[in-house]
Amino acid sequence: MKSTAHIKGHPIHPILIVFPIAFFIGTLLFDILALAGNRYDFAFVAICLQIAGVVSALLAAVPGIIDYLFTVPPKSSAKKRGTQHGLLNIFVVVLFFVAWLLKRDPYLPAFWIILLELAGVVGLGISGWMGGTLVYRNQIGVNPRYAGAGKWKEMHIDGRPEKVEVATADELQTDQMKLVHVHNKRIVLAKTEKGYVAFDDRCTHKGGSLAGGAMIYGTVQCPWHGSQFEATTGQVKAGPAKEGIVTYAVTEHNGKVYLNF
Repeated sequence: MKSTAHIKGHPIHPILIVFPIAFFIGTLLFDILALAGNRYDFAFVAICLQIAGVVSALLAAVPGIIDYLFTVPPKSSAKKRGTQHGLLNIFVVVLFFVAWLLKRDPYLPAFWIILLELAGVVGLGISGWMGGTLVYRNQIGVNPRYAGAGKWKEMHIDGRPEKVEVATADELQTDQMKLVHVHNKRIVLAKTEKGYVAFDDRCTHKGGSLAGGAMIYGTVQCPWHGSQFEATTGQVKAGPAKEGIVTYAVTEHNGKVYLNF
């Protein structure tokens, strides 16, 4: 699924997260060296890294929140994982911020402050694992290309009309898909060899976005675990999904494609 917060297709969140990771790990290392060698200069460096880590973490959180709200499919395993990822990141930032506030003897840390920072780094590692899973397994921010897929297409429609114009007749090529946000739903418009079809974007297995999958000969495959559905009827063609997907009526008139509710 293409990231909402991106620069020319490149997700911003993964670009920014390397900074707080480096700063927080550096904070822990320099505080350990400062305490072990009674080095105030190292302790001062740790303070600077700590402040930079908190600030950069807050900046990295902005595109992360945007993608969490507008890219991660709702009611999915990725949404749950994204929630845990975000909460753990907040916990890490709070730990380092509190550790900074509690430093006394100018800059030199107490042993228990280092333990706080160590807990923060461990939390950072767990959070990073979750973030990697969101990208590599759930493909959040990944914009896959396959033969005939074309560029990612997405549109938002306000209101709750019973008949919605969603495309022109020649807008999509065969086996190409378009994600449509309408009626508080995510619906995929796709073109098969037999014409246009529409179905729920949500895979019935773990909630993966079918718009981010592949459409081949009228069969759509979820990018998360490979479940396949017949695009016209919504029936399951291959698991692990056991339930079919909801389909919607599509009509063409005067060179335009309409979604009917």
